[in-house]
Amino acid sequence: MTSVLDAATIRSLTDDRDLAALAAAIRELGPNATTELIAELSATEAAIVFRLLPKDESVEVFDGLDRGTRSDLIAALHTEELSTIFSDLDPEDQGRLVDELPANVTTKLLDAVPASDLGAVMAIAGYGRNSIARRMSPTAVIAWTNDTVAEVTGRLRDTEVDLEDVRLIPVLTPDRRIVGTLDALELLRFAPGTDVESLAVPVEEITHTDDDMETAARAALREDVTVLPIGDSEGRLVGILPIKDAARIIAEADEEDYALSGGTQPLYRRYLPTSILTIARTRIVWLLVLAISAVLTVHVLEIFESTLAEVVALALFIPLLTGIGGNTGSQAATTVTRALAMDEIGLRDFLRVAAKELATGLLLGVLLAVPAFAIASPLYGLEIGAVIALTLTVNCPIAAVVGGSIPIAAKACKVDPAVVSTPFISTFCDASGLLVYFTIAIALLGL
Repeated sequence: MTSVLDAATIRSLTDDRDLAALAAAIRELGPNATTELIAELSATEAAIVFRLLPKDESVEVFDGLDRGTRSDLIAALHTEELSTIFSDLDPEDQGRLVDELPANVTTKLLDAVPASDLGAVMAIAGYGRNSIARRMSPTAVIAWTNDTVAEVTGRLRDTEVDLEDVRLIPVLTPDRRIVGTLDALELLRFAPGTDVESLAVPVEEITHTDDDMETAARAALREDVTVLPIGDSEGRLVGILPIKDAARIIAEADEEDYALSGGTQPLYRRYLPTSILTIARTRIVWLLVLAISAVLTVHVLEIFESTLAEVVALALFIPLLTGIGGNTGSQAATTVTRALAMDEIGLRDFLRVAAKELATGLLLGVLLAVPAFAIASPLYGLEIGAVIALTLTVNCPIAAVVGGSIPIAAKACKVDPAVVSTPFISTFCDASGLLVYFTIAIALLGL
């Protein structure tokens, strides 16, 4: 942040009760810089800064804050302040806010807002939590099949919404069924009396209100549309998804998947202002899960304790083999999870994915087995080298198949693949890798 206004300055001005100077400094920052500043402050300091913002700027700043900072700020604000902020948000932003806040904060927020201002958000709240309807915006401009270019451009001139939200205009039949879209700029090429039905680009597949929001958002980006029309089960227009909202959905999903794949819960807030207790809370669950699951690995080692006692050199390669198995599984899981998110594969492709990962894992195992044999044999003997090489050849395809299958199985159970992949793969690949290793060692070494 380039501004000289920082947390220390705010504390100083607050302690001196020089709120006039603080307000003047904040006004010079602008919305973007103020958003950056508030994200770095404690909840109390953030509330002080927020209260000094002009009313027309406060909503823009609030909407730009990350999830955790918004939650902290709401907890620190008074009832009347919450009511004003919430009422000035767009319906889709109200719905997003209600979804992401903790239950106790949501209760405080909704209790502060008059019932007359909750109609739009309650309508959106009637849809599934992960459905695209929870993020859709009201339709600002539409075109009917019997309209002319002049009628549609007239509606464009009368609207006060952002022009990017009306760049693509849904074309509807009299019963509101979506039949196509119009590019607002392309309308300028045609005479005012031209029928828009002849200009509409047909919609190949309608996005429905109950479609998964991440899938719909990625489809919007993939199809390179500025506005995605959303219809009900019968194809009647209900709302739209502007491209900026689609990008936000994907960014939030990617942030969550990135955190979960690393074995932690997402912070949803800036790292430095976050308390140590909060950071520890996001990590402890997965550490406990992994610690408990490690008991299985210890049990496998206990079973083959006598084998290790006879050939101590086998113990030297355990970290190498379990590490390669776990990494192979994690690589497969990451690739398949991404393919699922991009809608490149589905549940029906389970066997094809398993076969592909089996072949990939076998190839990787052979490529790793050759140098492993060449390095281990001169140091520990041909038999140990053969055990290591054969274990890699067998274990890598097993780990790859498991890693590629878990995300699909998780999605079939309606569980986020990123949630279960890391702990399950670590547990399974460690245990299965050791079983394969010692089984091969016993067979080849005659133990």
